[in-house]
Amino acid sequence: MPAVQLKNNGKLYSKLLFTITLCIVLTLLVSSLFYFFTYMQIDLKKAYQSDVSNLTQTSKEVISMTESAQSLSFQMYRTFTISKLMFYNDPNIYDVTAAMNELNNYLSSMPFIESIYVYNSANGQFYTAGRQGESGTFSKDNLADQGILDILDNFKQYRPFTPIPRTYVTKNLNGEQLTKAYTYLGYDAVGRTQKINSAVIINISSAWINKDIGVNKSDNEGKSYILDNEDRLLSGDTLLPRSVNDKDSDFINKNIKNQPSGYVVTNFEGKKSLITFTSPDTLDWQYVRITPYKQVTKAIYSIRNTTILIAVIILVIGLFISWLLSRMLYRPIHQIMNKMNILETEKRNSSYTIRQNMLRSLIQGSQSLQTSSQQQKLLQSGITFDFNSSYRVVMLRIDKLAALKQTRGDDLHVYKFAVMNIGGEIGLKHYRVETVDMDADYVIMLLNRLDHSEEPDDALLRDMLTQIQQSSLDFLKIGLSVTYSPEGFQSQQLSNLYKLVKEASQHRLFYGLGSLIDAEDIISLKSKEYNFPVDKERKLTDALMTSKTEEAKKLFAEIVQETAAFPIHVVHLAISHLTMTVNNILFTIQKNNSLDVEASLSIHIPSPDHFETIEELNEVFFALFDDIQAKLSTKRSTKQGDLIRRINDLIQKEYANPNLSLNWIADELDMSSIYLSRVYKQQTLAAIVDVINTVRLERAKEYLENTDYSVVDIAVKSGYTSSSYFHRMFKKSFGVTPSDYRKTKLS
Repeated sequence: MPAVQLKNNGKLYSKLLFTITLCIVLTLLVSSLFYFFTYMQIDLKKAYQSDVSNLTQTSKEVISMTESAQSLSFQMYRTFTISKLMFYNDPNIYDVTAAMNELNNYLSSMPFIESIYVYNSANGQFYTAGRQGESGTFSKDNLADQGILDILDNFKQYRPFTPIPRTYVTKNLNGEQLTKAYTYLGYDAVGRTQKINSAVIINISSAWINKDIGVNKSDNEGKSYILDNEDRLLSGDTLLPRSVNDKDSDFINKNIKNQPSGYVVTNFEGKKSLITFTSPDTLDWQYVRITPYKQVTKAIYSIRNTTILIAVIILVIGLFISWLLSRMLYRPIHQIMNKMNILETEKRNSSYTIRQNMLRSLIQGSQSLQTSSQQQKLLQSGITFDFNSSYRVVMLRIDKLAALKQTRGDDLHVYKFAVMNIGGEIGLKHYRVETVDMDADYVIMLLNRLDHSEEPDDALLRDMLTQIQQSSLDFLKIGLSVTYSPEGFQSQQLSNLYKLVKEASQHRLFYGLGSLIDAEDIISLKSKEYNFPVDKERKLTDALMTSKTEEAKKLFAEIVQETAAFPIHVVHLAISHLTMTVNNILFTIQKNNSLDVEASLSIHIPSPDHFETIEELNEVFFALFDDIQAKLSTKRSTKQGDLIRRINDLIQKEYANPNLSLNWIADELDMSSIYLSRVYKQQTLAAIVDVINTVRLERAKEYLENTDYSVVDIAVKSGYTSSSYFHRMFKKSFGVTPSDYRKTKLS
């Protein structure tokens, strides 16, 4: 086929596939647009329902607190000690003390009250009790809360017992601070001067009332407001009036004020927002929630963007398939390119192998960097790692290696290469990194600090290593246990740091899978002296010999766990000692119980290096303990079975013996009659006496059916010394007399 025709066919196929892909993308976009607007309305409705519920709850809280404040004010007016403060020009110190105690009692019993003021206009004194601020007697000039004076002077502006949201100043040991509260003003009859004679002021914490509308950290999360009966828009956070421009003020008056609860989407202060509001309550207050429109619809926009991304991916894949089809027409060219790629890969792999071998030799100490020629050889191999500045050795050890080899053993080297890539990519953000495959169950990372700072980098290092562990789990489904060394500053330290990390990594046995181990923590363990717990070993031996398997397991686990605070060689020695102890116990059990232990129990315990966690080690020993118990139980069961067979044989053989009984059998077997009775009953659920009688009666039936012996003779031949007793037992067992039984069988 001519080349031009091949090219035209490739274009035709590409156009067809592109058209199909484009139709799919357009269909997806149109349907997504419809769902976008539908879900947008649903999302706005849900946000409104949530906001209006919280705002309504706050309204109920304010009304409830209003009733509580009114009741408390009336109660205080009726309290004799407090009324003295309001109506006596110069109350004595005892009256003041008693009244202040009453005020503090109210504070203690009502946690929502921030402070209480009792005002006497005759002497111009305030008697205050505050939870955080000052308490005591103050004149008008000395009172920190000067805002209350304006309220008292202009009390006619406020309806009685209508909460007054405000922020006022209080003083304490830490200085002045602002307190947000709802103030409830209670006062007695007004005199001719049109001034308050006395008053009770109760300040209730706004945080207590406004807990349902919350305090927001930023305007992006939305804000809650109170539209009070004085047409002020108060912030739900600070209770301070919020100034708005004329346009927004006009919108509030027309669309929110005195309107039933609802919501509207509009621009507020230049930003598109969702405005949710409640209907006026009994205080003529309304609660308003203003949330940025982007915050409400963020999830919907995310879905829209995801849909667009999917459409783009489909389009890209379609274009890619079209391009791939056209390239298939040029297969010979592709083959040539593949050969070139293979040659390039072989060259790159050869360079990679050389670098790996060189780094592996440096780490294991078989090669050094003491001469300039050796350092030059390192640079020629592409290794720029600086061993003469601050560096660390990190071991990435693969968890559950045995399971990984069973399921993905053929690709193990590929997974290790992937682990090296993950470690390198994450580590390069903060370090110069070299990764080395050590041909074992672990990978070594060499980390050079880039900042050359003398500040410790432990926190940064642990965070980076945790990211490597998580990425390996996410992308490869492989867990890693990580061990890192202290900092080294010379190339000669490399081999020692590697050995230290290798030894410390074995403590994964106690740290568990996915652990992050600091080798310096393991170094500190070498100063401890270990004493093998001989008393626990003796108890372990006793427990196994007496079949107390659970106790033996507990003692074994305790002995092994105690070695966690010591170097790894102590762990090896302790486990080896325990292995020898268990072997001795097995030999003793075999000798005492004639068990074929060597043929039935696996007494070869792998070395501690074989186990990844202490649970795996315990599991091997625990299985051995259970097997010992099972063998001993089987042996006991076999002995009892032989005993039952011997008893049954004696009964079958000696049934005609009139002396045959439980005691006679016990004498014949040289055993206790009580023991025989108990074992026989446990194994057969029948008593020996009953079995003897059953066998004798069965033999009597055979004589009656097959012989002409008289009933008296048959009774004697069946082991009965009394023919009347035989007659009675036969009728009890078969319902007929021996004579009737014979007649029935002969008829």
